[in-house]
Amino acid sequence: MMRNLGHTATVLFLLMLVAINSFGQFPGQIVNGLKSGDARAVSAYFNENVELVVLDRENVCSQAQGEQILRDFFSKNKPSDFTITHQGGEEAPYAIGKMQTSGGNFRIYLVLKSIGNSPKIVQLRIERD
Repeated sequence: MMRNLGHTATVLFLLMLVAINSFGQFPGQIVNGLKSGDARAVSAYFNENVELVVLDRENVCSQAQGEQILRDFFSKNKPSDFTITHQGGEEAPYAIGKMQTSGGNFRIYLVLKSIGNSPKIVQLRIERD
């Protein structure tokens, strides 16, 4: 009887960890796009209008304009790795990550919003680390 209780507690604990970790996770396509420098994959998640801050340039732009700005950044700074270091938020999930590139290291800030049951990037910031 005690053994079954131990198994049940372990299973419940593991299920709880899975639920916590899957809540608020960022779509893999965004992470992979940032990791590989694929502006098209990242911009596919841009909101109709996205606040884009790349180094010293701040823009509120369309999805197409945002893709071009991001493509320009990636052409000058070829990513070799990107990892999310912190994420949270319920209404507007956010993530902070580190990107290693040929042009140095950068800190990435992302804010998502659910629009039509689909996650959309409403803000993307790229700053020198």
